[in-house]
Amino acid sequence: MLDSPVTEPVFSKADLIKKLQAIKDKGWIKTARPGNDGAVGNTLEDLLGIDENNLPIPNAAEWELKARRKSSSALTTLFHMEPSPTGSKIVPALLLPHYGWSHKSAGTKHSIDERRFSLTFSGNRYTDRGFKVVVDRNDKKVKVTFDATKVDAKHSDWLKRIEKDVGLGELNPQPYYGFNDLMYKAGTKLKNCFYVQAQNEWRGKDEYFLFDEVEILSEFNFDGFLDCLEKGVIFIDFDARSGHNHGTKFRIKRNSWPLLYKNCVRVI
Repeated sequence: MLDSPVTEPVFSKADLIKKLQAIKDKGWIKTARPGNDGAVGNTLEDLLGIDENNLPIPNAAEWELKARRKSSSALTTLFHMEPSPTGSKIVPALLLPHYGWSHKSAGTKHSIDERRFSLTFSGNRYTDRGFKVVVDRNDKKVKVTFDATKVDAKHSDWLKRIEKDVGLGELNPQPYYGFNDLMYKAGTKLKNCFYVQAQNEWRGKDEYFLFDEVEILSEFNFDGFLDCLEKGVIFIDFDARSGHNHGTKFRIKRNSWPLLYKNCVRVI
């Protein structure tokens, strides 16, 4: 006789709210995964008896569970996406060789000519190397722009090399993300979710959580996504060095998730 399959609990959204309320009522709870950056989410999943990032709600496969420390200011990766025109291989063929700079470990850990292009930037201000995100609603593109007049004086030698190499004009080709491509990518990655925030405190070497705030976030808001790019809430993160591109990421300030959804309902 075959053993019965082991199944996860299945509950409705109302059941889940009741379970989360019960967890809040328990008060401070010791972390289940010490030393883990994702300890807050792992602890909540253990309390609910579910697998990582899986909400067993019938006919609702598009739902996720997200848990965050209220105190955290770290950026969270939304998704990876390389800029267009993809055929031009923007990062390895343009940004790294022409706008990159010497790697801090060049000549020691890496070869003497090792370069890197590592920047995290948004649309509310230029970086000290003159890069910025521009949301062009007329052209329906999110563009990466370069303005040599915005480069800080401490990078003057770097700027002189760029001037000699490719000139000080706009990036050519200019990296961009088409609205349609970006909307599809973000829409498939940013599922509806139960967004749980927790207070945290340390008692000696042990971290404790108080899961005291729950919101239901639904229906991805692309206009909100674009607004976040313009206002410095979402960032584009380039991270490449000679011979290896770690990938281009879109990242968000950790406590700003509700801005990405049309519906935000506080349930606890």
